[in-house]
Amino acid sequence: MDIVKFKECNVVLGEKQPEYLPLPAHRDKDGLVTSCWRLNWKERIIVLFIGKVYLQLMTFNTPIQPQRMSVSIKVEEAGLT
Repeated sequence: MDIVKFKECNVVLGEKQPEYLPLPAHRDKDGLVTSCWRLNWKERIIVLFIGKVYLQLMTFNTPIQPQRMSVSIKVEEAGLT
């Protein structure tokens, strides 16, 4: 999976942390952060047939924030309104 910079990006997370890949994202006034990822062809085939995507978070044993995966950048289409 590759990180995708999209036109709405207004922040780069982890930019000055060499242990992490920089993550271009959009952060809105309410704190909703959106990033975009592109699946390669092999991953697309796997998702097509298996229908599963895994999300792994490094929490460092702290409480996790609410998470949501979507195929749309629009909050209304993602069901977040």
